[in-house]
Amino acid sequence: MQSTYAEHFVREMGCTSAEWLGWLPGAVRDCPLVLDESRATVSLPHGDLHLDWEALPPRRIALVQLPRLLVRFTFVGTTPDVRLNFMRYFDLYLQRGGG
Repeated sequence: MQSTYAEHFVREMGCTSAEWLGWLPGAVRDCPLVLDESRATVSLPHGDLHLDWEALPPRRIALVQLPRLLVRFTFVGTTPDVRLNFMRYFDLYLQRGGG
């Protein structure tokens, strides 16, 4: 887990757009969420989080293909504490199995 989160950052996620859209409502917990095709706005205490995403070509490792999604996070009007608290839950919710 990170100890701080910038107001704007980009991540590459290992999922499809359909998977992302299925996970997003749970990942934002009880924060109001507005979806619009490949964009979303999450209402946070004293600000918002704007998300937008686009599918990338799959990553190929030998015969395996892994989906990729580029996700941009833009926090507006939030404090570092709000960003940290939101992202801690968000990251834990999206954490998948592994070693």
